[in-house]
Amino acid sequence: MDLGQKLFELRKGKNLSQEEVADKLNVTRQTVSKWETNQSTPDFDKIVPLCELFEISTEELLIGKKTEEENNTTVENNIEDEEKPMSRQEVKRKSAEVVSTSVFIYIAAVAMLIVAIPVLRIDPIVVTAVFLLAIAWATARIIKHYMSIPKFEKTEKENKEDAILKQINGIVGVICTIIYFIISFATMAWHITWIIFVIDGLICQIIKLIFMLKEEEVNEE
Repeated sequence: MDLGQKLFELRKGKNLSQEEVADKLNVTRQTVSKWETNQSTPDFDKIVPLCELFEISTEELLIGKKTEEENNTTVENNIEDEEKPMSRQEVKRKSAEVVSTSVFIYIAAVAMLIVAIPVLRIDPIVVTAVFLLAIAWATARIIKHYMSIPKFEKTEKENKEDAILKQINGIVGVICTIIYFIISFATMAWHITWIIFVIDGLICQIIKLIFMLKEEEVNEE
């Protein structure tokens, strides 16, 4: 953008007429018009008054650059916006969202594994590969989320809930392990019974989601 076009846009941005600019700078309207049409350029002693009138720096007027201080302020504001931490409530809602969608992926993967091989007669290798990819994707989402969210000091209530959740998950894990060995020895289908451990993880995530949703309901009340 040339200097004349810039002066024109700056004047329009301030809702000033050429006459008003001329009066403030002690020049004629024709002089301002010549500046804006690039027929002439402002004298050196008019540069600073022009910048003061349009509230810009001389660098921005002459070469289109903001001052270093203005640039730093803009960058700092952008960083602050990008790094603005989530509140405790926002973290809990985001966690519930991530866990719930991951649980859905787990359930869909297990359902696909159960149906695809015996019913749809799809190649077991292909089905297993898709199943493992889906499980890996859901697990990666959960890990990434919990590694990226800010950490808050837990309240006494949250510590109690975590302790209860660990006990429940431990019991579920023991039960699933017992079922795994019973079914595996009874059927000798070791190549497929490992899915019980996936179901174990799925149950644990569902229990965790229930705790999250229950806490969300309490907070809304």
